[in-house]
Amino acid sequence: MIYDYIIIGAGIAGLNAARLIPKDKRVLILCKMSTWNSNTFWAQGGIASAVDENDIPLHIKDTLEAGANYNDKSAVELLSRTSIPAIKELINAGMKFDLNKDGSLAYTKEAAHSRNRILHSCGDATGREIHLFLLEHCPHEIITSAVACDLLIKDNICYGVQYFIKNEQKALFAHNIIIASGGFGSIYKYHTNSTANAGEMQGLAVLKNLPLKDMEMTQFHPTVLKGTTFARKPLLSEALRGEGAFIVDENNKRFLFDYHKDGELAPRDIVSRSIFDYHKKTGLQVYLSFENFEKKAFKQRFPNIYENIKDLGYDLPFENVPISPAFHYAMGGIQTEQNGLVKGFKNLYAIGEVACTGVHGANRLASNSLLEGLVFSKIAVETSLENNFKIDIKNYDKEILNYTRTTEIDKEIKDGLRRVMWNSAGIVREKSELKKALEQIDEFLKKDIGRLVYLRLLCAKEVLKSALKREKSLGAHFIKED
Repeated sequence: MIYDYIIIGAGIAGLNAARLIPKDKRVLILCKMSTWNSNTFWAQGGIASAVDENDIPLHIKDTLEAGANYNDKSAVELLSRTSIPAIKELINAGMKFDLNKDGSLAYTKEAAHSRNRILHSCGDATGREIHLFLLEHCPHEIITSAVACDLLIKDNICYGVQYFIKNEQKALFAHNIIIASGGFGSIYKYHTNSTANAGEMQGLAVLKNLPLKDMEMTQFHPTVLKGTTFARKPLLSEALRGEGAFIVDENNKRFLFDYHKDGELAPRDIVSRSIFDYHKKTGLQVYLSFENFEKKAFKQRFPNIYENIKDLGYDLPFENVPISPAFHYAMGGIQTEQNGLVKGFKNLYAIGEVACTGVHGANRLASNSLLEGLVFSKIAVETSLENNFKIDIKNYDKEILNYTRTTEIDKEIKDGLRRVMWNSAGIVREKSELKKALEQIDEFLKKDIGRLVYLRLLCAKEVLKSALKREKSLGAHFIKED
């Protein structure tokens, strides 16, 4: 049996693509863990969109400035221009965003935006609400606990996907393959990502000679709750600072204005680096203050953050909460054309965080990520329907190999990898540390490891190599020069 589409990933990009593929097509979605375990589900702040035609040039300008003008300008223009109809289509399909008392859409502001243009749902549960909406409107089959471990490629055509389901391996064929697997936060010791985001597909890209771009461009979210024992740290949304929360040291000093005129609302890379630098120089702890909020209004606007932080022992908005930056988002990934096709391929697409369209440049503008998943999934589906490409399965004559999923040493290697990446390819980088980290990764690769850890290591190696190659600091990539 040949599917019309196999989609790898069940976040906003994968599920929106599935929603837009006609119901009469044979579609299979491979979901690595449970359907809710994705970055989309955890996204708090909201989804950015140009408010109207007049706002498009401003949204483009803000995106380019946040991205250190390293963005592909035509991709940014496409994103912003398409944002209004994409959001309108989603609302017409039944998605509900928060409204003002007069029934108009309630836009809020986040860092580096020049105006209010962030839509939210259920206060601070925008990602969750979009995710649930897309799941409810998915007419196609989803297999959970299905982990892609190979792509069946010959002559720039992707014939299918091989995946693990538990320890069993299966290979399936499709006319179109869409990679929507997300980023690689789990290769870092401290991150805000779903544990599903571990970079296996980026590792596969290395193996299969798919083009990767800007892998060194990794964004660190500045306001992540400090002090919990698990790797995935509770995020304190950018929207909090957009609506009045501010950053202080233990003496209640607002030090960020010493680093940037916009203080807390400077681009994320600047805020993260400033916190890192200030703590290193002074030894003082850093906190997020909510003193500008009234309790009832805070609970109403940020109900989930309120409950989550309360469960950890903090009484908001009366207490300052200890924070530090953590890995948040990968601007780089599998290089695609603006229609979603992986460069050089006829039927292989990459959308969402796993892809690099150039839209984010060197630093993603807050809340442009959900928008990217929405916009480029739609474009990729439209392209695939227009191209109507069909594989001829008889042309794929390569051997389908069997892989060992896991070995005894895997957990130790994963933990070691996360420490190496945090210490060497974190907020501030040094060439000597990056070189040492590459040597360590090469040592890990010599061990008796499972397929999935092997792919993680290849992803990490690509991040390190890209970071070494870019000798000058740019956006989120900050390297100490010799």
